[in-house]
Amino acid sequence: MPDLHAARRDALRALVRQAGADALLVTDLLNIRYLTGFTGSNAALLLHADGEPKTLFCTDGRYVTQAAAEVPDLEHVIDRDSAAALVKRGSGRTGFESQHVSVEQYEALATASAEVDLVRAPGLVERLRLVKDEHEIEAVRRACAAADAALAELLERGGIRPGRTEREVARDLENLMLDHGSSAPSFDSIVATGANSAIPHHRPTDAVLMQGDFLKLDFGATVDGYHSDMTRTLVLGKAADWQRELYELVRQAQEAGRKAVLPGARTVDVDRAARAVIEDAGHGEEFSHGLGHGVGLEIHEAPSLAKKGDGTLSVGMTVTVEPGVYLAGRGGVRIEDTLVVRDEAPELLTLSSKELVVV
Repeated sequence: MPDLHAARRDALRALVRQAGADALLVTDLLNIRYLTGFTGSNAALLLHADGEPKTLFCTDGRYVTQAAAEVPDLEHVIDRDSAAALVKRGSGRTGFESQHVSVEQYEALATASAEVDLVRAPGLVERLRLVKDEHEIEAVRRACAAADAALAELLERGGIRPGRTEREVARDLENLMLDHGSSAPSFDSIVATGANSAIPHHRPTDAVLMQGDFLKLDFGATVDGYHSDMTRTLVLGKAADWQRELYELVRQAQEAGRKAVLPGARTVDVDRAARAVIEDAGHGEEFSHGLGHGVGLEIHEAPSLAKKGDGTLSVGMTVTVEPGVYLAGRGGVRIEDTLVVRDEAPELLTLSSKELVVV
């Protein structure tokens, strides 16, 4: 997709000029993938504000063939020390991704050429990545579909039942996502049974699923480098009254949060819409994290939907909405969807049922 990547680079040039720089040295591999399509493990990009003819892409000898296929529209430099090699070919005021460059790396770059004045230019590519184009949204949609299909098949096979362990369920869920088109899990899946479900980021153990337990599943798939994120909470066997009440509270909060995902909405207000439901029920202290986050080439990226912060939502942003209530020693509920901000109402990408499933 050379035209798509070229358009992204053109949009970035406007930000580089606004930052008062002649060029931008891009060293973060995800940002390089976003701007060029390159998926290798070593690369740098020197993007000139003047236009494509001066823009250079560098990788090392391992990736000559891959770079020719993935980045056919830029001049290539082959050098193991990719960032320094491009600095040596640069001149003038050059921004660098200071949020990704260590002090040691900066010092090496600063001495690479007397012709280059390195200046901090953090977050320029990330500003573009905030709003997804339809190609990116389709990749996230396919990642969500892989996760939905994996959960449905796991339930159909009887893979969630008393006597199995958290680790066994996590392994099966991740393997099924691969079967349905995922290249890798988006993150280490969370499978948490019983009291463990009250731990927001519990890691799967050999804990055995028991009749009457909550079972919290937080997982995601990766397609074309883009991630999905979904949480569902189930009950094994007959649900107790307190479990149904807690689940319904979180379901209502999650619905309120989803409805607040609109263009122009302040991120703090989206968080507030869901959090108020839980606080009004007397469980504010048991909702211990932000409501959600952006998702794309990274599983956690801007914007942040939380009690503190700034920013507003725009059409094309992909975000999660994931309120939870966690009762220590008893169990917890989290319900999470991935959504796209649209003009009239958010587009829901994770389609698994949010009704309380009892298995």
